[in-house]
Amino acid sequence: MIRYIRRAAAFCLLLLMALLLNAARIQVFQADELNDNPANRRRTIVRYDQPRGDIMVGKKSVTGSRNTGEQLSYERTYTNGPLYAPVTGYASQTYGTTLIENAEDGILSGTDPMLAPVPLWNEITRSQQPAGNVVTTIKDSMQRAAYDGLGNRRGAVAALEPSTGKILALVSTPSYDPGRLSGTGSSVTDAWRQLNTAKSQPMLNRAIRQTYPPGSTFKIVTAAAALDTDVVTDPDAYTDTPSPYVLPGTSTTLPNEARGCEEASLAEAIRVSCNTVMAHLGVQVGLDGMVEAVRKFGFNDTGLKIPSGVAKSNFDTDMSDDQLALSSIGQYDTTATPLQMAMVASAVANGGELKYPYLVDRTTTKNGTTVHQNNTRSYHQAMSPRTATQLQRMMVDVVEQGTGSNGAIYGVTVGGKTGTAQHGIDNTGMPYAWFISWAESPDSRQPVVAVAVVVEDAAAKRADISGGGSAAPIARSVMEAALRG
Repeated sequence: MIRYIRRAAAFCLLLLMALLLNAARIQVFQADELNDNPANRRRTIVRYDQPRGDIMVGKKSVTGSRNTGEQLSYERTYTNGPLYAPVTGYASQTYGTTLIENAEDGILSGTDPMLAPVPLWNEITRSQQPAGNVVTTIKDSMQRAAYDGLGNRRGAVAALEPSTGKILALVSTPSYDPGRLSGTGSSVTDAWRQLNTAKSQPMLNRAIRQTYPPGSTFKIVTAAAALDTDVVTDPDAYTDTPSPYVLPGTSTTLPNEARGCEEASLAEAIRVSCNTVMAHLGVQVGLDGMVEAVRKFGFNDTGLKIPSGVAKSNFDTDMSDDQLALSSIGQYDTTATPLQMAMVASAVANGGELKYPYLVDRTTTKNGTTVHQNNTRSYHQAMSPRTATQLQRMMVDVVEQGTGSNGAIYGVTVGGKTGTAQHGIDNTGMPYAWFISWAESPDSRQPVVAVAVVVEDAAAKRADISGGGSAAPIARSVMEAALRG
């Protein structure tokens, strides 16, 4: 009898060991798979069981959380949602997260290991910490100046601090209230459908996710390439460019809207925006030289993050000379985000060195202890300091004596470049109006801000007047806000 009891006991012990081994296998090797299973709502319930961390502009939060009293307890709220949507993105219980809400989700949801009191604490306990906060580099006054300046028009503004790369304003209009997408239910799905089918595309972040032909603002890049490669050694010397200019290998003539462009100097071509001179210079620099020049400004970079991903600004790497000529004046297949063109202005203002742009200054615990601090870092030496100094003078002339007079600020050194980019079939669409600029502090004589503004479908009487008339006043307001501190 005892023998059978021993056998039964041994068999039960084997079963117990098998159960323990299976439990260990599930907890150690299958935990992540089970946690990620869409049918498992435990992780989702835990995720929304505490308030989400805040996104800060200065010392003020532009986000919050409210207790819904439902199974998914806390729902995201937004203060001045449309104003800050291009910065925050949305955090939706139905549709997930975007922009900072996505890029810094670990901090904002409390799941980032850096929030734990000791290493591996979250992994061992399968818990999350009180959510942390994200402090942005945005300045509220500049964000509002850009948003109010654009008004109901489609467009975008990006503003940078040239010496650091901090993004001081990032606006896209028309915008939307991300709070409409926060929860669950028919109201959220209805809002999602309305926003995604709207012709004005309010959920499109035009500042970093939309590219446009940059038009004549791109001439600053071409000028930098011409000066750095010694195609132009004296910006004030006459060039051998006829007007109109016949595109190489074709019978197509490239006209000028401005007067006095025949054999105009580089400085004069920038001041009044001569297509012919800049197209000719781009061809003289050559495809390899232009591709290398644009790379230093950030074009063709598919990995730029701020921390959200930024759409690639394009400059073709395989072109005929006539295509290169058009590309060198910001047409053909050349496209850029507003952030990219703010980077162009920033590099000029900062003596040729382009700083890597970033939107998050630091992340903190709930109590404000810094978890991670972002620091200034160099992106590229976009041009030589000598070239930057020459371009600074030319851009100042654009504002003081040329097409960018609407960007001028009394008593302040401002450099700028207007642009009007044609689009649509046979260029029948209303042009995009551009203005890129920078401003120096009257006290320190150091650049405090670089701005790019694009206004879609801007009325224009002739090339470049649109940029000066539609976009330059917006840039001026943003620069004035930056100068006020």
